[in-house]
Amino acid sequence: MNKKQLEDLGLDLRNRILDAIRVLKLDEKENELDLLEEESKRETFWEDRENSQNILQKINAIKTLSQPWRKLEKDIQDLLELLAPLEDNDELLGTIEKDLKIIDEELAAHEVDTYFSGKYDHNNALLSVYAGAGGVDAQDWAEMLMTMFLKYAESKKLLAKIISLSEGGEAGIKSVTIEIEGENAYGLLKSEGGVHRLVRISPYDADKARHTSFALVEVIPEIDSTSENIPETELKIDTYRASGHGGQSVNTTDSAVRITHVPTGTVVTCQNERSQLQNKERAMKILKSRLIAILEAEREAELKVIRGDNLSAEWGSQIRSYVLHPYQMVKDHRTNYETSDTKGVLAGKLDDFVAAYLKSK
Repeated sequence: MNKKQLEDLGLDLRNRILDAIRVLKLDEKENELDLLEEESKRETFWEDRENSQNILQKINAIKTLSQPWRKLEKDIQDLLELLAPLEDNDELLGTIEKDLKIIDEELAAHEVDTYFSGKYDHNNALLSVYAGAGGVDAQDWAEMLMTMFLKYAESKKLLAKIISLSEGGEAGIKSVTIEIEGENAYGLLKSEGGVHRLVRISPYDADKARHTSFALVEVIPEIDSTSENIPETELKIDTYRASGHGGQSVNTTDSAVRITHVPTGTVVTCQNERSQLQNKERAMKILKSRLIAILEAEREAELKVIRGDNLSAEWGSQIRSYVLHPYQMVKDHRTNYETSDTKGVLAGKLDDFVAAYLKSK
């Protein structure tokens, strides 16, 4: 490229970076960061440990979001300033062209940050996996998905905590609910809601036949529902002995809690806390989030009817297929993005699927 072409490319990259910084409202977030850091320096900061941890989490989230964009902003400005006085020097221009291409690649990798414009995209997420029909194969598949999402959350520096877990009889799990905390947790994971289909040679079939298994993934935002009150008459609360994940009291007391919202049939269980009271409080918080999410979904469905959009039930309409036999392929049926790196995907490498979904919206 000649100098004029490089200048045009540099200006285009700078404009894209500045546009992203505006969309992300980084100036506002960094002002908030200053206030949070001042708060963290107070002598009484650790008196409320839960609040302190929330503040530190927000500080880390803002820094994680801000730092790459500010670096891109500085790098492109430095290159444009370096380029301005240069004459046509093939060697120097070639070096600058390489640096601009690196910035272009880094910008593309971070532009997914700008896709989180939904009402609840910045919220924490509640992700549940339910084994479908297919017995032990389906339960094993549900556990594989649970592991995939836990590894993905870890790769994105999100805090994942298992709230409730129902283990399978022979292997795998019947269901699990995971609370995932961190910046844009729901925005990152909302693409995973729906039916996931697995095709493989069953490790549980003596004849080594090919089996197809299904699991349903539900993802809802964790919504601040402190002002929402549910009449006690609408609730059925059961306690039972916890199993699997939990604290010291697991398997020794009836600490686990199951709450059913009778009018909607919505059921929430929580067993990971040490006391029945703590489990009840967390279960109520999740229940309120689910009821608000149901209301939002009903409103969206009404709008789709008004607009004439086609509606389809999520169960029975797979969003993604994972084929391990007779070939290796994971394909998202909404975006048509696919990859043969099945091991990588099942190990939590979901970024490309998430980005393809967000770009399609």
